[in-house]
Amino acid sequence: MSSLRHRRIHLEWPADTRAAWQPMKPEFAAAVNALSLGMPSGEPYVMQAVRDAAKDIDDPVLTERVREYLAQEGEHARQHRRFNDILTAQHPALKRVERWLGASYRFLQRRAGRKFGIAYAAGFEATAYAAARWMDAHRHELFRGADETPATMILWHLAEEVEHKTVAHDVWAASGGSRLRYVAAMATCFAMLVWFIFLGTVVQLTAWRRILSPVAWFRLWKWGIGFAFEVLPTMAITVLPSHHPSQQADPAWMMQWLGRYDPETGTIPAWDAPLADVFEFVGIEHRVDRPDSVGADVKGHGHEDVAVGERNESGRAIDTSVIHSQL
Repeated sequence: MSSLRHRRIHLEWPADTRAAWQPMKPEFAAAVNALSLGMPSGEPYVMQAVRDAAKDIDDPVLTERVREYLAQEGEHARQHRRFNDILTAQHPALKRVERWLGASYRFLQRRAGRKFGIAYAAGFEATAYAAARWMDAHRHELFRGADETPATMILWHLAEEVEHKTVAHDVWAASGGSRLRYVAAMATCFAMLVWFIFLGTVVQLTAWRRILSPVAWFRLWKWGIGFAFEVLPTMAITVLPSHHPSQQADPAWMMQWLGRYDPETGTIPAWDAPLADVFEFVGIEHRVDRPDSVGADVKGHGHEDVAVGERNESGRAIDTSVIHSQL
């Protein structure tokens, strides 16, 4: 089992970073922003639940993975806190939503108990994993044209959710793994997710004068239904006694993308940069149109100067248009 990597990601937040960071689909930015509001309080709650439950586990391998998992989740909370400061500065009404989210998690911390907490953590991670799969499948539709820093932060966070998808589940299972409590906790997690995303989205659409836009609500309903078709079956599968998260297929692009992280600079390529490893694998040399990155040089932006029918080192013809379409 591979170790989890603590990527101390360095993101440059320009002074003019806007809350509507996806100008082509501002409703999507509003929904993601609303989700981000809960991370600085939701992630610590989940982390504490896993930390508390892991104290009673005598498994050095799992204990080490918990340590690595906590490092990743702590980095997520830190980055979202910086982003949320930008959002609430532009839309002070979001501070109220953020406070309600914090109060909700403090209530769970005080009243729900440790066993509910670890069940919630497992359900939280299962939901995040389903969200990652859905956003990966629709990333070109959702993120094309978006400001790079927030887009990179969201996709990096989700990619690491895929990477550590088994940890909270394994701790929950080692702690007794009550299925009934897990169902209740996951239902609570999903209800909080939907309700607070709705509240935060309404606040922003009102500020942007799009609250009565039929296009805005059509898009939100379309994405919401698509998301539900990904999340709800995943939630149902995770309840099965024979289920383990490792049995689910991960989004291949996300894992390849994380592999391009540079620990020396703390940077990762722009999400839509071509993955050079693919071209290296087939022996194709490629040039790129523009350097672009989040805090560092990035090789490429989705346009490869390669003709269809070029040959690799062995002389075999390569249809690079297929490779381009997969990126």
